[in-house]
Amino acid sequence: MSDPNLEVDGLLDILSGSGVAYEIFECDPALADTAEFCEAYGFAMEDSANTIVVMGKSEPPVFAACIVLAHTRLDVNKTVRKKLGTRKASFANGEDTERMTGMIIGGVTPFGLPEGLPIWVDARVMERERLVLGGGSRDRKVLASPEILTAIGAEVVEGLAQTPPSA
Repeated sequence: MSDPNLEVDGLLDILSGSGVAYEIFECDPALADTAEFCEAYGFAMEDSANTIVVMGKSEPPVFAACIVLAHTRLDVNKTVRKKLGTRKASFANGEDTERMTGMIIGGVTPFGLPEGLPIWVDARVMERERLVLGGGSRDRKVLASPEILTAIGAEVVEGLAQTPPSA
């Protein structure tokens, strides 16, 4: 299981081990949610990627971490459910997310997740020049090229996310 707060030193060790350039961006924890963060700090939603824990409803339940661009919608009912191999799937709630990752929603990062927890990244994420990713707590983000995700073993999945209908 991950350290409940994914200490900065542990995060830096993981990031450095990836061999990909990165930057730690400190932020106000009250502004950690993606839309607020982007507005406050001048980042584009299209460059922000959210790490979302999902749960396949089986006995025992199965989990995965999915990374999608903030302006897209994770395809839980089709792509995720099929990849999990379950009849039903849903977003993990805050309690399950914290139990599985040691991190709270708004700070979940793909770096330092428990061994054996699959990490799936939507193919569109890999098309960005630079990403804003969670930093393990609500007071920091990681800025890096998308190659950092495959460097840590994430699997690129076509169609993991969909473009939501216009409001």
